[in-house]
Amino acid sequence: MNRDVANALGAALLFGASTPVAKLLVGQASPWLLAGLLYLGSGLGLALARLLRDGCWRPSGLARGEWPWLLGAIAFGGVLGPVALMAGLAHTGAATASLLLNLEAVLTALIAWLVFRENADRRVVLGMAAIVAGGLVLAWPQGRAVAGGASGAFGMAAIVLACLCWAIDNNLTRKVAATDALFVAASKGLIAGTVNCALAFAVAGAGDGGAALPGAGTALLIMAVGLLGYGASLVLFVLALRGLGTARTGAYFSIAPFVGALVSIALLGEPATPAFWVACALMGWGVWLHLTEHHEHLHTHEPVAHTHPHRHDEHHQHVHDFAWDGREPHSHPHRHAALTHKHPHYPDIHHQHAH
Repeated sequence: MNRDVANALGAALLFGASTPVAKLLVGQASPWLLAGLLYLGSGLGLALARLLRDGCWRPSGLARGEWPWLLGAIAFGGVLGPVALMAGLAHTGAATASLLLNLEAVLTALIAWLVFRENADRRVVLGMAAIVAGGLVLAWPQGRAVAGGASGAFGMAAIVLACLCWAIDNNLTRKVAATDALFVAASKGLIAGTVNCALAFAVAGAGDGGAALPGAGTALLIMAVGLLGYGASLVLFVLALRGLGTARTGAYFSIAPFVGALVSIALLGEPATPAFWVACALMGWGVWLHLTEHHEHLHTHEPVAHTHPHRHDEHHQHVHDFAWDGREPHSHPHRHAALTHKHPHYPDIHHQHAH
């Protein structure tokens, strides 16, 4: 299997399984504080992993112009998105929430296509249409069945908002995907976790206990879920963005709701209605269309200089002006000469060409 595809699927598995587990933790802390602890666990764990990997603290490697992209991604994906998800989970079943999270892939692709001009073919568009259809089938009976009606509608609206925030986050993160994935993910976790925890205490009403810290064991469990479901998942997602592009990575990542829904049914005993399985079939078909995509044509690489981890493949045939131990992959500033050729490819960091 392609390494980038494996990274995207691994990210989906970790994040998908974390959704129903987070559902179990709703009520242990306010949605804002729960989101903060999830991301704080992610940031602390990944920062420690980066320190152990390098043996010392290394600079980020981000160029000055890349910092606004990262900070924007943190604001949408690290602060607003998790809070909306936690609020939605408090009013929506975990299986339904997991399937609605498929909308993240659709919104991610729409922003990539319409705003950042990433290539899309008919097969990819048809796959996204199938995913949207599955979400509509799922939402129609749910809207009539939830207790209180308005509460269920609020929960689904909050989850859709979370999907939009993460879609914006995905596209902004793509702009820094060539840099150290551990740094990107750790920074998001530390900043978003700190901000969310601080805001949770700042907005808590006097005496309502909304921002009361859970017990030490529960807090550690929440942070552990955050490290795996948000931290490790994000590292794999950034690596996939580097090799697949935003829309394709989002499509592979859309397997996450299926994982979450199955875990919800098995772990929480939630019912699997006929509409649920129809939605699964439509969404599964949409994912399959993406998994079986083949994109190949004659294209030209314009000259470019950048820095990122790479191997000496057909796109990296260069010499070094320093002693190199022969290890792959390795990272250093390098320049690409103009090149015209034909091969199967994705809109990765080396294939941002017009069609």
